Amino acid sequence: MFAPSVLLLLSVIAIGATIALPGLEDYRFLAGVTALASLLLLVFKWVRQYRSAKDAAQNWIVVDGSNVMHWNDGTPQIGTVRKAVDHVRNLGYQPVVFFDANAGHLTTGKYRHHQWFSMALGLSENRVMVVDKGTPADPYILITARDLEAQIVTNDRFRDWIDAHPEVHEKGRLIRGSYREGKLWLHLGPARQPDDDMPVS
Repeated sequence: MFAPSVLLLLSVIAIGATIALPGLEDYRFLAGVTALASLLLLVFKWVRQYRSAKDAAQNWIVVDGSNVMHWNDGTPQIGTVRKAVDHVRNLGYQPVVFFDANAGHLTTGKYRHHQWFSMALGLSENRVMVVDKGTPADPYILITARDLEAQIVTNDRFRDWIDAHPEVHEKGRLIRGSYREGKLWLHLGPARQPDDDMPVS
């Protein structure tokens, strides 16, 4: 938006000059047209950015990191989560990842903060949360998914939370995944049939 802003500023200055200085009245119309055009360009760019941000917000997806990390032979691996995160990002989703407090111990042998996981996953820190010790990540996952109207990448059925979150029964709300012949598979949800899934290369 820098160029249209500068053009608008210069046009306003030009209009002021045509008013203040004698002999420049003939240029007032041209300066006015330029100012109006640059203003319309600014509004157009702002609306486009707003719509892009709104569209991006509608593409949130919540990743149950503590569940996904067990998908490869039941062995907790941060690389498995990274693979899932990269895949959903390639599909145009904006992932938010949650981990139980013991996720670091399971994957690296010691406690890890969200900063470490955000670096490992290639996400900004505000996209990753490690919940407090003794607190399950499930309610955070479910509340966030409800607030964002997002799907959840997990094989968990959330049976203990169904009364508070009946939306987990909705078709396509929970995106299942697995490893088959060394490749990660994700069931992509409502846009596909229940058995129609896609391999991740």
